[in-house]
Amino acid sequence: QVHLVESGGGSVQVGGSLRLSCAVSGDPYASYCWGWFRQAPGKEREEEREGVASIGNDGTEYYADSVKGRFTISQEGDKRMLYLEMRTLKAEDTALYYCAAGYSPLGCAVGSWTPQRITKLGFWGQGTQVTVSS
Repeated sequence: QVHLVESGGGSVQVGGSLRLSCAVSGDPYASYCWGWFRQAPGKEREEEREGVASIGNDGTEYYADSVKGRFTISQEGDKRMLYLEMRTLKAEDTALYYCAAGYSPLGCAVGSWTPQRITKLGFWGQGTQVTVSS
């Protein structure tokens, strides 16, 4: 069992920065994928969560095209903390951001590691709201 707790969300202006944190407790497997998903306003279903950034058990980082060059995912503390550094924020980055961990038979890349797979084979945090306004 793994427990994930996000923090660091808030309201910023366009062009601003935020750093999200995810504290990990429990007993994660070494083969887990780790990552961040977001759910935009108006999207209610869990499967509508969008993969933002993920990191594989070998440390390979993956990013959605929409955030490449602006967001950076990282881990520290023997995978007990997961971070998402967000820069040059845009209004369209407004969403509820979720930390996730779990096993993915098809790998950890954004798009391959899906919300459905996390629900079946992994864990979600409770989410932290990010609001970007002009």
